[in-house]
Amino acid sequence: MLEELSVRDFALIDRLSVSLSGGLSILTGETGAGKSLLIGAIGFLLGGKADTGVIRAGAEEALVTGLVDVSASTEARSWLEARGIEAEEGKILVRRGLKSTGRGSIFIQNQPALRADLAELTGLLVDLHGQHEHQSLLASENHRRILDRYAGIEGEVAGFGQGFAELTAKRRSFESALASEKERAREIEFLRYAVDEIEKAKLKRGEEAELEAEERLLAEHEKLYAAVEQAHEALAHAGEQGAVLSSLRRGRTALEAAQGIDPALADLARRSDDAYYELEDVADSLRSYLGGLRYSPERLETIEARLAELHKLRKKYGGSVEDLLAKLEEDRERLARLETWEEDKEGLAAEIAELEAVVLKAALALSEKRKAAARTLETRIEAILRTLGMPKARFAVRVDRKEPEGGKPVVGQFGVDDIEFLIAPNPGEPAKPLARIASGGELSRVALAAKTVLAECDTVGTLVFDEIDSGIGGEVAVAVGEHLKALGKNRQVLCITHLASIAARADNHFRVEKEVAEGRTSTRLARMEGRPRAEEIARMLAGDPEEEASVAHATELLRKYGNWRDG
Repeated sequence: MLEELSVRDFALIDRLSVSLSGGLSILTGETGAGKSLLIGAIGFLLGGKADTGVIRAGAEEALVTGLVDVSASTEARSWLEARGIEAEEGKILVRRGLKSTGRGSIFIQNQPALRADLAELTGLLVDLHGQHEHQSLLASENHRRILDRYAGIEGEVAGFGQGFAELTAKRRSFESALASEKERAREIEFLRYAVDEIEKAKLKRGEEAELEAEERLLAEHEKLYAAVEQAHEALAHAGEQGAVLSSLRRGRTALEAAQGIDPALADLARRSDDAYYELEDVADSLRSYLGGLRYSPERLETIEARLAELHKLRKKYGGSVEDLLAKLEEDRERLARLETWEEDKEGLAAEIAELEAVVLKAALALSEKRKAAARTLETRIEAILRTLGMPKARFAVRVDRKEPEGGKPVVGQFGVDDIEFLIAPNPGEPAKPLARIASGGELSRVALAAKTVLAECDTVGTLVFDEIDSGIGGEVAVAVGEHLKALGKNRQVLCITHLASIAARADNHFRVEKEVAEGRTSTRLARMEGRPRAEEIARMLAGDPEEEASVAHATELLRKYGNWRDG
């Protein structure tokens, strides 16, 4: 709901601020006073197209600001939340400006926005009728949603959409798999070769390091044997006088004799014993090691061949032996999946066929419900149009199935239907899309009839009507007023009218006036209550706002509709 509107330097409007409430708000005034300018300012705020011609002469910028209550619109709140815009106490401030340079600015709260974003958001909140812009009924893409809401099948359509999304995902997976048949065959061939080659190698973890160590021993056998033998000889076999162990043995005997004389040498004697026994053990170990050293040219050749094989595999497939073993497991699993593709393909094709049947059945069921709802919607709207001065008008809801492929209906996200609202205002004319109606008054009355029927299921909270009383009067005008009043019980309705029978039903009445000050013409807005309101109704009835009979008639009319308030 639009709670506050502020307009600055927009056409003839220099400064204008007004607080609005729910119910039916009527704008009246002399022809040319600027009523449509105010509606134009609202359209500008809602994201309508505009050029610098709307800027008041001599001003640098036209600026329109609105405080909008979004608390009652789940869709609008979701839209704001998705974009990180937070409403304050359920309300948002929308501001749009246009400078004389042609540069424009749009802010939702304090966040800059594009005009398309502004129109998308306000389209969830406000319908402006009487011009071919910013009207949800004119956009054919909205007709399916409106009909589904009227039919009470929005939940079913949402569930259908989920099933359709699942079907689409399976189809994509299947088509992607089919498209890569040749690639799959090449991959299977490569994997089979790789698995076979690695399996034949019979790899073992840690094998390569062990073989490299053994290869070094065999390759340096002579040098190793000579070095160990030399060490052993130095310890034990360099002649009785030159061997290290022989020298240590003599030293031990001498120290034993010495410590008998001086006990202070006992520690040195013990350490000499330790050194002797440690070296004796080293000599024995060297002797055993020499006895175990064997040189085998055949074994060296075998090791070198095995290492060459491992190097070839590592170079071909990358990584270490451990990496090759991990790759072997991965390739085995991938190969198994690819080799079972034919079975999987048949199963997936069967799943798709089954799901297609389910989705098509659901789509056809939705289509039948839409057709049934369309017939009742047509009848109800035409009945209201007859009371609104369009007795011969024919309203139609076209529910056509999408172009078939091979005789089979094409199923989309919302089913098999293309839906559009059509109107034939006069007998003998073919029904045309609503957007092609030439008369703003006719369009407003069609919108009024549709909104009256859809009032229980339509979520747009604010309706703005311009030119709705064009070409009507008498009983038709009374009927229009009744419908507007009925709509105002559940939402905010703003309407321009020249008819007293409509204006008298207003919950809020504003008069648009022109005034001249300092040689400049400005449009201003005045709230009408009590005697001034009766005088305005009298002007609309008889053209004389001061003639007492006319004022009395106007007062009686206001009392009749329960809208008389002393003022």
